[in-house]
Amino acid sequence: MSSEAVGRHMPPIVSLDDLTAMMAADEHHRYEISPDGVLSIMPPPGYAHAIIATRLMVWLAAAGVPTDQIAQAVGLRIPGRAGIGGRIPDLVVWSKPQADAVWLPVADVLLVAEIVSPGSEGTDTVTKRNEYAAAGIPQYWVVDQDTAQTVTVHRLDGDHYAVQATMPLAWLLNTSPAEHGLG
Repeated sequence: MSSEAVGRHMPPIVSLDDLTAMMAADEHHRYEISPDGVLSIMPPPGYAHAIIATRLMVWLAAAGVPTDQIAQAVGLRIPGRAGIGGRIPDLVVWSKPQADAVWLPVADVLLVAEIVSPGSEGTDTVTKRNEYAAAGIPQYWVVDQDTAQTVTVHRLDGDHYAVQATMPLAWLLNTSPAEHGLG
């Protein structure tokens, strides 16, 4: 289908319901919309990306973070100037279990982690960092897919994030989540 054909069927303003329908109809892409209304279409994560997310999730669960408070690739409702956006972080940790929904609120989120994929560097390191800070999410971790799988730990400082630490993923996994305010 051509971009013109798709464009004719796009609503003038894409809602989270529209995004949900798009994802249900297309299993080969991930769809997000910024709080400013910018639509992003990405391929699904690859194997290396999924392994990093799984390693983080297993580390958290093994340290006692309840598994019903950790999720991979679940939608979050991100408030902003133009309304509500929808982001799908690679990993989310909540302070308590959440009700089942496609797009969950950010009120109880403790941590959002994004694993940088080729082409997502700017979105993950700048755009989402600013959106998550504005939403009041206490921690934002960015994991690069470099040789060390470098993790940059951001903590909320007022209305923006400050870098607390940068370390290889292997180093992080040898610490306790409690050392990072989790669990």
